[in-house]
Amino acid sequence: MKKIKPLAFYLPQYHPIPENDEWWGKGFTEWTNVGKAKPLFKGHEQPICPGELGYYDLRVPEVREHQAQMAKDYGVHGFIYYHYWFGNGKQLLERIANEVLESGKPDFPFCFCWANETWSGIWHGLEKKILVEQVYPGDEDLTAHFDYLLPFFKDKRYIKVANKPLLIIYDPSHLNKKAPDYISKFRALAKENGFDDLFIIGSNKLSDGLDYAGMGYNGKISNAFQKAWVPYMEGKEFISGKEYYKRRIKTLLGIKEKKKQKIKAEKSVRTQDAGIVVNEVKFIHANVETYPMVLSTWDNTPRSGYNGVILVNNSPEIFRKQLEKAITFLNEKEHTESFIILKSWNEWAEGNILEPDLKNGFAYLAEVKKILSK
Repeated sequence: MKKIKPLAFYLPQYHPIPENDEWWGKGFTEWTNVGKAKPLFKGHEQPICPGELGYYDLRVPEVREHQAQMAKDYGVHGFIYYHYWFGNGKQLLERIANEVLESGKPDFPFCFCWANETWSGIWHGLEKKILVEQVYPGDEDLTAHFDYLLPFFKDKRYIKVANKPLLIIYDPSHLNKKAPDYISKFRALAKENGFDDLFIIGSNKLSDGLDYAGMGYNGKISNAFQKAWVPYMEGKEFISGKEYYKRRIKTLLGIKEKKKQKIKAEKSVRTQDAGIVVNEVKFIHANVETYPMVLSTWDNTPRSGYNGVILVNNSPEIFRKQLEKAITFLNEKEHTESFIILKSWNEWAEGNILEPDLKNGFAYLAEVKKILSK
């Protein structure tokens, strides 16, 4: 088995931009929602406060270097920066990646996940308000997009698989439906510029059962966690095959079973025990190389209030169980690279973090380091 390379999604929305000032108020960043979060029911752990790094501003180079050193110390191979190209040359939150490129610091591997989706006000209860629409205007914009990415691809820190820059596409179906030739044209431009090709991976957003090979992808980030969790988010009980037959036998024998309340509701907040979901996680192979994704914690109520969803009873031990499942899955079949996708480094308004907070400190990162040492 090749060396395991954990890659962590990295959100750049920790500095003000004019668009966010206009939409949400002067000085808005991801910290705005994090800082004003309140507990919505008894025992709800909010606000979640950052630990060693504090409420940082990513425009400060020392913060970015501290993050990279922290990640490196605990075995994270690289960051996956979210990249926002909406078409017609429109970008958002590109400043941080631009400064990383221009400065040459931090000296830490990275790649991009093109977050090709429309921005709406859904995070803040304005679902129908379109802020920026994702479009694919044509070849001129496609070429401009590639030309923007090319200096990053050429950077020695950019993650490559056998001289093929790694690019993750957030929503493969949207791209394939709206611009089916986008990937093939991107690959051609990469070859024209001295690369063997691109190594393109679909994100964890969509089901593993789609035809990613047919859409032109090399790989797929596993959707196993969402698949295990969705029945609970929809208010339904997930029943495994084993449990189904167990219940059938009890029914035939006339044994009445008490219903187990797996979903707890406090007002409209949906909560689910993390251990139950993780027990149901089963990684499967898509029709392309498939990379397991593990999720540290989740509580997006700072963004969505009572419309949020919460994983309760998280712990480093439960996170370790996911990591062990991920490594077992990677051992089942040879991969070009043994990537484990960590979601996420710093999505604080979703309570989805590996960076140290005041309660857990480095406990989740320590599990990454422990599992790699084995």
